[in-house]
Amino acid sequence: MTRRTRVLIVFSTALAAALGVVGGLTLFGGDEPEAARPQGAPPVLLDLGVRTDPEAQVLRRAGQVHAGGRREEARALFARQSSLQAEAAEAISAWPDGTLERLEELARLHPRSGAVQFHLGLARFWSGDGNGAVEAWSAARARDPDTAFAVRAGDLLFRRFPPGLPTFVPSFRGPASVSRLDAPGQFAVLRRMARRSDARSKLLLGVALQRLDRPVSALQQFAAAARLTPASPDARVADAVGRFDKVHPERAFSRLGPLARRFPRAGTVRFHLGLLLLWLGDVAEAKRQLIRATRLGPPLSLEAKRLLDRLEIVQRR
Repeated sequence: MTRRTRVLIVFSTALAAALGVVGGLTLFGGDEPEAARPQGAPPVLLDLGVRTDPEAQVLRRAGQVHAGGRREEARALFARQSSLQAEAAEAISAWPDGTLERLEELARLHPRSGAVQFHLGLARFWSGDGNGAVEAWSAARARDPDTAFAVRAGDLLFRRFPPGLPTFVPSFRGPASVSRLDAPGQFAVLRRMARRSDARSKLLLGVALQRLDRPVSALQQFAAAARLTPASPDARVADAVGRFDKVHPERAFSRLGPLARRFPRAGTVRFHLGLLLLWLGDVAEAKRQLIRATRLGPPLSLEAKRLLDRLEIVQRR
């Protein structure tokens, strides 16, 4: 592993923490799936958002139990629920007894389920079938894109990128009354606010959706905000950032580049250019853009300075 790669991997963790992105699994060390089978049992991924209903509570508990190595106990908890997430997780907790066969069956019955395809990919990889794993993870991305399963599958398929997806950072604050609520309360209020013809409300909901690994829904909010306020740098930048894809990063950059010329004094453009360049691994150019953002005034000048400070720490290691 080159020093540049090490820097990116470590910095991606810091960046993920800074922006509220949940890091993906790390299964591969190179550019292609390794032939050797990993040790132990595959992990379980749950996509529950801000749900607090009884099933979500049981699934979260089961996921913690599985992660703690008590797989029989986890399996029993997963078996109490009937959702596809629970069925896929139950199969993983049974590893290796019938896991792959059960997930292959679920995939035939529910080919568009990201939960099933993601965990099928794990089971195939743990069984030594790297190509089959790639096929399943690609299916999760293509067929169920607005889920954490698709986002985490992207992490596994495109390991030269940091985990997750870049998150838009607004240059304005949300209502203090919303920030005092718990996560479900915040999300409910943001959804109500975004029903209005108000671009800022849509941007805030879009950020919340990004942090819940709902990239398609987030982009819908960002695009709606851009249509409402086409002269707003925030709305136009959010629309660009929301289009970032690890297969087609140009979909974001082709919009951000022209915005730098249209809004030369907008710190949000330079900040997000730097942010997306970090996803591409162009650390030198990312630093140049972030330095320019620091000169354009708060609040994103402060965010840019924080990222530069973290990058400096990582590069010294």
